[in-house]
Amino acid sequence: MTQSVAIALVSGGLDSMVSAARAKEDGHRLLALSIDYNQRHQVELAAARRISAMLGAERHVVMPLDLRAFGGSALTDDIDVPKEGVGDDIPVTYVPARNTIFLSLALGWAEAAGARDIYIGVNALDYSGYPDCRPEFIKAFEDMAEVATKAGVEGRRFHIQAPLQHMSKADIVREAARLGLDAGLSWSCYDPAPGGLHCGQCDSCRLRAKGFEDAGIADPTRYAQAV
Repeated sequence: MTQSVAIALVSGGLDSMVSAARAKEDGHRLLALSIDYNQRHQVELAAARRISAMLGAERHVVMPLDLRAFGGSALTDDIDVPKEGVGDDIPVTYVPARNTIFLSLALGWAEAAGARDIYIGVNALDYSGYPDCRPEFIKAFEDMAEVATKAGVEGRRFHIQAPLQHMSKADIVREAARLGLDAGLSWSCYDPAPGGLHCGQCDSCRLRAKGFEDAGIADPTRYAQAV
């Protein structure tokens, strides 16, 4: 029986690493897609390359797409990354329509490669309030893919796999450990400190550190400041 292929969006973060590893565990051959959207730093793309190699991806595409031309986010514009802690509002680190854009690119590659499954590491519990991490977004995109593609119209439906959707960050840390992954290969920080350190104060650092603490698993991350 021919082994199926899946596209995994690999940002370099812990969530996308675990999601891509789940694609492998589910029995798929892995094609990894990372987007160089001219974000604030390139260190996460270096992490994405490490992770894709570690997981044995058959191919890893790093696609350039300059979202800095649009701006509108602390990750793509001259806006300070907030360090006050995770709040209730959608933060300025939200990149307008990012997951919609990224999934659209993954969908294009999936149709070209004959893949039916696309893996994305979103979760709707311990996250920074991004609207494009919610289950209703994933379902809506999957429905859109059915009517927007030749494969979908012909009855070969695409499946947007979000295996971390209902996990807390602690659950994700535990899942990384269960899968035997080296979480230290991943990168989460929005505002890297000199010397290859996580800043320790941005939303993403705080969520990462809390996940390890709540999971009772040693955090391999090197922080510039205590979280």
